[in-house]
Amino acid sequence: MTDTPTTPKPGQVRVRAEDLRAFSAGLLEKGGLSPEHAATTADVLVWAALRGVDSHGIARVPAYLELLAKGVANPRARITLASTTPAAVVLDADRAPGPVALSAAAEEAVSRARTTGIASVGVRGTVHTGAIGYYVSKIAEQGLVGLGFVAGMPNMGYTGVRGAAVATSPLAIAVPTAASSGHAPLLLDMATATIALGRIRQARASGTPLPEGAAATEDGTPTTDPDKAVMPLPLGGAKGSGMSLAFELLTSVLVGAPIFSVFHSDDPKARKHRQNALLIALDPAAFGDPDRFTADVDTTLSTLKGLPSADGAAGVFYPGERSAAVAVERAEKGVPVTPKVWRELTESAERFGIAPPTPVA
Repeated sequence: MTDTPTTPKPGQVRVRAEDLRAFSAGLLEKGGLSPEHAATTADVLVWAALRGVDSHGIARVPAYLELLAKGVANPRARITLASTTPAAVVLDADRAPGPVALSAAAEEAVSRARTTGIASVGVRGTVHTGAIGYYVSKIAEQGLVGLGFVAGMPNMGYTGVRGAAVATSPLAIAVPTAASSGHAPLLLDMATATIALGRIRQARASGTPLPEGAAATEDGTPTTDPDKAVMPLPLGGAKGSGMSLAFELLTSVLVGAPIFSVFHSDDPKARKHRQNALLIALDPAAFGDPDRFTADVDTTLSTLKGLPSADGAAGVFYPGERSAAVAVERAEKGVPVTPKVWRELTESAERFGIAPPTPVA
């Protein structure tokens, strides 16, 4: 996910967030999800769109409809829980869309952490987790610290390996702040790749050269030519690729559903899309005074923002601050939707017999 403000581009329309949420939920319900699961999925997508993370926003609705239509995502998934200790549980998603499975996992993590102080929920066999910042943010809204890790299909280079080897596995951390502080919660949400796949596609469409060391050809040769680039390179070289491998062990291997080793085997089912995740909730009350904790968090953030800005810097920001400001602006003025995405959404609406929302004037 990005963490920088975005501005509308020519040809975009603006739509109220609540209208987009209802519209997206209606489309997803027509695509096969139950009303509850459609609403949950739409909420995750609109949350990302509000914060300026358009690559994971409502632009994903057509992709989710395709996953459902092709049977990759299970619209009637039977989510089950298996636990041997009070502080840990494995959630078998049965190929439920990621927003459905991880929202349930976040709720389970919070509920258990209230009793045990810290709780972890491993998610096995979901389909496209969406913006994982959403789930840890939901944990932070309850006054707990949220951490999330995801592993998926290999689509990124690994230092020393020829071709795609590991996934652009993301991590997210959300830390609550005092409601009276005026500080948005800290939200670090990042991938282990130098550049997103969507950014490569955008560069290809616009003919813009890619940054040095950000992407590679199919055989792993670094390139700045967007027409030759097919995969991102790991962030920080060996650091990013090592993190991705570690997240595979902490998620997929931990819940008994390896992806990496199967992908690189001769298993005919090796390339079937799937993802795994791990969500962790920590209750500050288990470590001391929770009010003192949030007060010290706020002091830390205020201290950071009080440091002198470097020459040419727009200011000093902590993770999640600018995307929270974008969410406020978009909530007031509407969420910008590109012509391509709006066309895809309205075409789906016509196919399903749903009236699209009226853009903001």
